Amino acid sequence: MEYSNILKEYAPAMTEEQVAAKVAEIREVTHRNENSDVYKFCLSAVDLTTLTCNDSVESVTDFAKRTVTFEQAYPGVPNVASICVYPAFVETVGLAVDGTPMRITSVGGGFPASQTFLEVKMLEVAMAVENGADEVDIVLNVGKMLTGAYDEAAAEVEMIRSEMDSDVVLKVIIESGALKTPELIRKASLLSMAAGADFVKTSTGKIDVAATPEAALVMCQAIKDYYEKTGRKVGFKAAGGVRTPQDAALYYTIVEEVLGSEWLTTDLFRIGASSAANNLLSAIVGRTVSHF
Repeated sequence: MEYSNILKEYAPAMTEEQVAAKVAEIREVTHRNENSDVYKFCLSAVDLTTLTCNDSVESVTDFAKRTVTFEQAYPGVPNVASICVYPAFVETVGLAVDGTPMRITSVGGGFPASQTFLEVKMLEVAMAVENGADEVDIVLNVGKMLTGAYDEAAAEVEMIRSEMDSDVVLKVIIESGALKTPELIRKASLLSMAAGADFVKTSTGKIDVAATPEAALVMCQAIKDYYEKTGRKVGFKAAGGVRTPQDAALYYTIVEEVLGSEWLTTDLFRIGASSAANNLLSAIVGRTVSHF
């Protein structure tokens, strides 16, 4: 498919000044969502993440077991949406969460740089799914986006999508901090959706600039425009640098303002986080706690 032609069907991105002005407007009303009910929802939308060089079978098993025992420790507070790990630990998480509804997310496709052979990316994703991943987060090829090779970048997503059953959720990370401009962020979002993404995600959290409200606004506007043209709802995931309850409430409000309340479900809104989960929980129960 010539994905570049799809971009011609959409209006250009907002200017940086327009984006900044809209984000400022949304910040003014975010306070309405800085409350326990929203924090509970945001916690339920978290993909609880451990992606470090220190991960081991022992540490990931402990991480997963703490997560699945959460509801016993905090009845009435919703648990996180999923546990997110490297592909090699998908089976480890599966053993720890067996018999529970907890979903398993795996990064894949040469995460976090996406700089390996396409065949390796496809095989890695296929193996993660075979080992039990319910959801897979891959990185759009940023180098191809920056050099204008849009068809190639989108085709990679399409090929990786072909390695997954239709019920496996594919989240495509556009690495908005590397793309920088509203126009490239918008193009990356639209291309990812056209190529089969179920979610578009801001960041890997592995470069200096991770999620920003400005990138989130541009991405959510792209999701809205894509939905109006195709009728297919694609989710939004903020990741990298989302630490405080107030951060979570801001992204919640951006989704609410741009896409509407129908997008405020865990099928269409996620937060990739580690520390944010404990911070949200602390805000909900009214004291500092560290369960996760």
